[in-house]
Amino acid sequence: MAFDLEAVIRKIPDFPKPGILFYDITGILSSPEAYAYVIDELTQRYQLRGLSGIAAVESRGFVFAAPLALKLGLPLILIRKKGKLPGVTLSKRYALEYGDAEIEVQRADVRPGMRLLLLDDLLATGGTLRASAELLEEAGALVTDLFCVVGLPFLHPERQLGNRRVETLVQYEHESTQLG
Repeated sequence: MAFDLEAVIRKIPDFPKPGILFYDITGILSSPEAYAYVIDELTQRYQLRGLSGIAAVESRGFVFAAPLALKLGLPLILIRKKGKLPGVTLSKRYALEYGDAEIEVQRADVRPGMRLLLLDDLLATGGTLRASAELLEEAGALVTDLFCVVGLPFLHPERQLGNRRVETLVQYEHESTQLG
């Protein structure tokens, strides 16, 4: 049964700064029906793909990846901002629109040859997803699938992702000017 996710995704103008339209996925989380729909869709898509783990990008990627990993019986690998993970970590610095950022993964969590789904909540420019995939691959894993609940193709993520294909459940083809 299909669910109208667009009906529960809130569009917040001028957040986090003027001129930005924020696509807020917390409406999915506050609707048990919408949340269950997303997890069920993910389960259907990825249960037969031969994955050996699910990697999730901090922090909203975690809320979709954790129940999926549990349902599929797979390990969950967390990709976090620098300084948030204990133990031996691998890191990757990457450029943002205004400055740079650095992400990390725990070295012990990524085994060479792992086949991973990389999951986040929203695909905008693709920079964080690209850096995350590169980090996992530098650790010896193979990122076979990328998924984001929401995609914003008008921001041209292909410029960052190249030939990497990302599956989504909802795509906004152009920035919405009508709110509500």
